[in-house]
Amino acid sequence: MSEREISVLRAGFGAEAVPYLTAWDLQRDVHARRAADEIGDTVILLEHPNVYTAGRRTTPAERPTDGTPVIDVDRGGRITWHGLGQLVGYPIVRLPEAMDVVAHVRRLEDALIRTCSELGLETTRVHGRSGVWILGEKIDRGGLDLRMMNAGFGAAPAPGEDDEEFDPRLAGPEYAPSNAGQRGADRKIAQIGVRVARGVTMHGFSLNCDPDMAAFDKIIPCGIRNAGVSSLSRELGRTVTVADVLPTVERHLRDVLGAVPVPAAAAVPTGAGTGGE
Repeated sequence: MSEREISVLRAGFGAEAVPYLTAWDLQRDVHARRAADEIGDTVILLEHPNVYTAGRRTTPAERPTDGTPVIDVDRGGRITWHGLGQLVGYPIVRLPEAMDVVAHVRRLEDALIRTCSELGLETTRVHGRSGVWILGEKIDRGGLDLRMMNAGFGAAPAPGEDDEEFDPRLAGPEYAPSNAGQRGADRKIAQIGVRVARGVTMHGFSLNCDPDMAAFDKIIPCGIRNAGVSSLSRELGRTVTVADVLPTVERHLRDVLGAVPVPAAAAVPTGAGTGGE
């Protein structure tokens, strides 16, 4: 096991938040240079001004109810919101030959789960769902039929064949069981949506730190109707800003993205980039 060096570009936060389309142009430029081996693996970290983006599978019913503009993008998944108080990361890295997109998603989840843990919040994966989650409170069924619980007592229904967001590849001992009514609605704290082109990843993750959560009320986040969304600040009961989280996320991203099984002689030299530490 050798390590790749990861360059981190802090592109803009707060008053210097980067408009989505500007960041999209930056992503494509960095991706093209990485695919040509002109630069090494690079992670772009930033905040966006308020914007909704829709992946390829977004349906009309999931879009904002008030006609708010939406930017359609070429990543997987459905609709989500980006805005101030949310840390967005675009890892643009060449995947090792033995790694597929699901394994890459797991790497990103690892980094974010470790970050949340350092801040004092227990999070996990959920079977069939991408992203990082806080599990709903366990429900004592008291002998009631599970189907009754699903229908009338606020528990999340079990994912079924008609649930297009359920991905059976997202499974294993590190995943909590699907919510089949044994607990209240799970809450997503970090969203992940990626694309791989020419062996190099694009798009990435967003971690809710202290955003205006009302922005999620206008959409069906990620197309998932039976779960909620949350933030670090809401869950921890204290203000946790993007600036508070940034160094920790950066460190864990370097750990999970840099630790890849490549021969030392084959490591790609890094190019121009802004170090974040």
